[in-house]
Amino acid sequence: MGRRQTDSGGGARWSLPVLLLLAFVSCSVVYLCLSVTFGSRRVSSISTSVDPSTADSVGGGDAQGAAGEEDDECCRGTEHLEFWGSAVKWGTDFKFNTSRECCRACKAMCTGGDGPCLCDSWVFCGDRERCGEKFGECWLKKQKDALFPALQESGDKVIWTSGLIFGKGEGIVSMETEHGTLHIKLLPDCAPLSVAYIVELLGSRHCAGCKFYRAEGRGNSWDSEGNHIVDAPLGPPFALIQGTLEAEGVTFKKIPTEACPPIQRGSVAWIGSGPEFFISLAKHDEWRRAYTIFGSVLPEDMEIAEKITRLPTEPEVWNDVNVSVLEKPIRLRLRRITTTQGDLNLNTVS
Repeated sequence: MGRRQTDSGGGARWSLPVLLLLAFVSCSVVYLCLSVTFGSRRVSSISTSVDPSTADSVGGGDAQGAAGEEDDECCRGTEHLEFWGSAVKWGTDFKFNTSRECCRACKAMCTGGDGPCLCDSWVFCGDRERCGEKFGECWLKKQKDALFPALQESGDKVIWTSGLIFGKGEGIVSMETEHGTLHIKLLPDCAPLSVAYIVELLGSRHCAGCKFYRAEGRGNSWDSEGNHIVDAPLGPPFALIQGTLEAEGVTFKKIPTEACPPIQRGSVAWIGSGPEFFISLAKHDEWRRAYTIFGSVLPEDMEIAEKITRLPTEPEVWNDVNVSVLEKPIRLRLRRITTTQGDLNLNTVS
């Protein structure tokens, strides 16, 4: 018969403190590794370290939608926000228990893996007390411009949660540099607050101050597809290009951690709460879902990122870790890509 906790012996009494101590040590080691990897070279700049304990914190949406994306399918929205637009499903007759289910219903109206979408936005009422008879209503809508959706109302008094779905050719922005252009598919279903900031930057046109300043290739640790080579070190180099998206004239507010799926080749993610960011040239499972991913570089443009890592660099030491800093930082400009009949046209910008 099992022994009750109140009858436990001396060894059992010590087991919990020992486990807690081991957990603390493990978390400290992970924190240190992530901090030194992305440590800032400028003492006065915003901290670029990441505390893994905040990696799963809420970035918008109800509690169910804020849970970890175990199946790697993001379905997040922004609380206290109501999108307008043409309804394709009326919420009075279309109800769910969670915002995630509402989001999935919108995604189901996209054909193929990436559109075109008959539904590109959803509005859900998930607070049972405040919503009253509207609780569970899921309105699926189609916007005239999914990147700039029609806004009905926002603020703490708004009972709705809203989210966006970008279909084929939608939500593409370009990072233009003198060495080529990186086209990035934004992920509003993973990081709606982050995407909202990028959209704000598009309005600044020039993005003065935005730049890449660190570049490290794959070395001998990852193959051309970004897979880690068995028994190879995990860096340095760390297979990434790093920069900042803090633009002059645009007030930057720290962005709460949003969805943190595993880092893949092409992932575009914040370091901490931004505005420092990086583009990964490899899969980094060792970073354990610690970074908010808000976009993905189109595969055909990854050679531009590789090209940047081959530019002249100089060694520096950040928090006892060797890094490679570009001798000449690369200015970048954000622009929106326009589409024709849902097809991506990389030669057309606005």
